[in-house]
Amino acid sequence: MLKSLDLSITILYILGILVIGLWAGISHRRKSKANAAGEYFLAGKTLKWPAIGLALFATNISTVHLVSLAQSGFDSGLLNGNFEWMAAFTLILLSLFFVPFYIKSGVATLPDFLEKRYDRSSRDWLAIISVVSAIIIHIAFSMLAGGIVLKTLFGLNMYVSVIVICIITAIYTIIGGLKAVVVTESIQTVVLLTGAFIISYAAFHKMGGWGPMTEVLKSKGELDKLSMMRPHGDSSGMPWYTVFLGYPILGIWYWCADQTIVQRVLGAKDENHARIGPLFCGFIKILPVFIFVLPGLLAYTLAQSGHLDVSSLGLDDKGNVNSKGIYTLMITQLLPSGLIGILVAALLSGLMSQVSGALNSISTMVSYDMYQRYRPEASDKQLIRIGKISAGVAMVFSLALLPMLDKYESIFSGINDVIAHIAPPITCVFLLGVFWKGASAQSAKLTLWIGSALGVVVFAINKIFPETLIGHIPFMMMAFYLFCTCVIIQISFSYIYPVQHTEESSQLYWKSPLEPLRGPAWKGLGNYKVLSGLLLLVTGVLYYIFR
Repeated sequence: MLKSLDLSITILYILGILVIGLWAGISHRRKSKANAAGEYFLAGKTLKWPAIGLALFATNISTVHLVSLAQSGFDSGLLNGNFEWMAAFTLILLSLFFVPFYIKSGVATLPDFLEKRYDRSSRDWLAIISVVSAIIIHIAFSMLAGGIVLKTLFGLNMYVSVIVICIITAIYTIIGGLKAVVVTESIQTVVLLTGAFIISYAAFHKMGGWGPMTEVLKSKGELDKLSMMRPHGDSSGMPWYTVFLGYPILGIWYWCADQTIVQRVLGAKDENHARIGPLFCGFIKILPVFIFVLPGLLAYTLAQSGHLDVSSLGLDDKGNVNSKGIYTLMITQLLPSGLIGILVAALLSGLMSQVSGALNSISTMVSYDMYQRYRPEASDKQLIRIGKISAGVAMVFSLALLPMLDKYESIFSGINDVIAHIAPPITCVFLLGVFWKGASAQSAKLTLWIGSALGVVVFAINKIFPETLIGHIPFMMMAFYLFCTCVIIQISFSYIYPVQHTEESSQLYWKSPLEPLRGPAWKGLGNYKVLSGLLLLVTGVLYYIFR
């Protein structure tokens, strides 16, 4: 249980974020009333690269990451750090190949972009899938992780505590719009990173450094926990080739085609800010392996050497330590009072930033992609009102999903399992749409329909009949197989139903591989080409070290 000092810090932080969020959103909209809907949903397209990069990171990193990446570090070592470092490659793709079209087309949502490149049917389907995925992946799973933390630290009912935090988050998000989301996310990123550094240092110091940690792993015959690239047949189900084949399918959807993430880019001041923001986020994404995953591995070696008491966590069905609560256990056993309050604030930052970003994206898609279609004459005031209502409804649905999602042994694995079955058709139509002139509207629509249906069927078989052949395929490889199937479907239908470009769609695919690099760029280190190369180099060196 938290002491009064820690509880006070936590409460003051939550109230502070609420006040700042309301102030940022309301004051911004008062200054610029010319386009009320644009101000509310896209912050009037005034965002600069530091805010975009920090907001991208904050929307991505939630309490799920702090809790579940530490859990994965405890269970399997640095392996799941691949989801962090591989993100660098997809953020480069976003910066170089997707951003120019998103900015050039002036869209407010990614379903809107899909209509401009293909047709209305593709837009409708993506809007529905994006809203559903935002509710499940970005909100419900984040609530679950936050609930586990709050239950462990406060001893409160998980659902009651999560509802209170999410209502507070919903208030400033629904009232303040994207500007409130981005301002609060920037603050929350700093708080979250500070908290993560504190717990990482505490665990590292308690262990006595890198050497003692490796000695413990060596004595247990588990030095492979330091490896990011595992061999074929590894018990984790994630050998090196599944990472390189499967992750891009998940990553391109998540970073390049998911409204909740990309909305920060759509609010950019100009194309260069929109390009540099994701690259800045890519550099920040190097940190989670060391401040989110590594603490979990340190907790494992501390437990093995008798410096961390994990008996209170109990055992899972397989007789292993139930590691879901390892992060909160580290907080309470390794930190003094005062610092615990800061860590709780960091955990709540992750929950609040994830939920606020998802709610804002849901309200944007429902207003622009659904309501405005049937009410094209709708005023800005009506669009904003519908957006606020949809955000509230999404919150209720997310809360209802918590009992079902709590059945996953690992929250992080649960999220990626869901994404692996949602992402393939969306990744396919975006990639082929941007890189292939021949991708037709009819083929995109059929690929989204058939690919999504396949994903649901495979997911259901996997859960109902886990002993079948499908049940034994790792989710990363399943994503790759589904993606390849979708590519075959779209290419085949593109020849059956040849493309008929409009004047607008003919400007939304690359004519040559080098064309994306010819756009306007800042000079020096701020050049997006220079930064892309530097990010590739740094990530490559890290993979070589931890191969």
